[in-house]
Amino acid sequence: MTKILIVDDNGSIRRILTEILETRNYAVWSVASGKACLEIITQESFDLILLDIKMQGMDGLEVLNKLNRLKLKIPIIMMSAHGRSGTAKAVKLKGAFSYIDKPFDIEPLLTMIANALQPNRLEGLKLRSPKLGPMSKVSKSKGPEMIGSSPKFMAMKEEISRMAPTDFRVLITGPNGSGKELVARSIHELSLRNKKRFVEVNCAAIPTELIESVLFGHTKGSFTGANKETVGLFEQAEGGTIFLDEIGDMSLSAQAKVLRVLQEHKITKVGGNCEIRINVRVIAATNKNLLEMIQAKTFREDLFYRLEELVIQVPSLNERRADIPELVNYFVEGFAKQLGWSYPSIEKEAMDALQQVNYAGNIRQLQNMLKRILVNSGKNITVMDVNRFAPLMVSRQKAVIELNNLIHQFGGLEAAITYIRANFKEE
Repeated sequence: MTKILIVDDNGSIRRILTEILETRNYAVWSVASGKACLEIITQESFDLILLDIKMQGMDGLEVLNKLNRLKLKIPIIMMSAHGRSGTAKAVKLKGAFSYIDKPFDIEPLLTMIANALQPNRLEGLKLRSPKLGPMSKVSKSKGPEMIGSSPKFMAMKEEISRMAPTDFRVLITGPNGSGKELVARSIHELSLRNKKRFVEVNCAAIPTELIESVLFGHTKGSFTGANKETVGLFEQAEGGTIFLDEIGDMSLSAQAKVLRVLQEHKITKVGGNCEIRINVRVIAATNKNLLEMIQAKTFREDLFYRLEELVIQVPSLNERRADIPELVNYFVEGFAKQLGWSYPSIEKEAMDALQQVNYAGNIRQLQNMLKRILVNSGKNITVMDVNRFAPLMVSRQKAVIELNNLIHQFGGLEAAITYIRANFKEE
């Protein structure tokens, strides 16, 4: 779930924003000061920050400067009830995603948030007005590397290689944080459409009332605030691939429109009456059980069978623990470069411990945990560092690792227990 942090010393604003955003399925945290903001971001990872400018103590611009130094790559929307000439320009120069005056209308703010949450939102960091803008990641370049060599991971890569050259639709399933977007991008890069655009849409991040306009575009005057005609994401993906991430979060009305596109290969803009023919490959992904949603009548059965021409299951990180050392080395090297640090050494016991963590949050959890370990451990990552920042690990992690080593050394659990009883006495 998308996580938003509200930083404002006005309790009423925090409460109202929290209630509104939670109704839109955002997970919301709020703090009352800049100092509290800087503390909480070391403990939690966020997808977006709403930051008030005028606060007691450390003001918002000072907090923004400190956040920029941390290079967290989190979009920040600045808010102020003390609008003045030059404020928006100053915020832009300091690297915020955008700026909005209080009191604000909620729909422009929601649109701004949806824009900021798109994966390309930090490229160039241009200050954007609260109008409907690009709601997707549009790319022709290669994405992050797929890391892993375990049997399950290699089997998945072989599936990707077989599916990619076809033009069939693909439904990608798997838990949150497991890398479904990476799989979709790999399919596109290995396909015959790889010279055209890969357009990524996070269906869960777009407000329900905006999704049809975002996907299909709208005509001028089709609704309040529609000051000009826009090109929807299906049109932007012409000749390439559109990736509908979190499709299980799409409203039934939007599902019906997408179904029509898949059946007829045509779209109609919101407020328009002209059909536009499109040539787009559709890849969809979800962490939900769509068959259960069909039974609950929250997902269309006919859309499901249109999407599942090919299906690929992305394994959880717990299912491919053998890949963890490769992933750890890859991420730690990348984070160290990002911070301008030399690559730290990682004790074998620490790596063993990392392989024993319960990764409910999958690769995203591993990434966040490694950031915390790296920032706090110094030049050498030890098993103590891992235990400190992995609260979901099994108890007495080091003892478990030592027992596993003994089992391997003596060829079985019974022999290991016999050795322990003979050499160690209970205190």
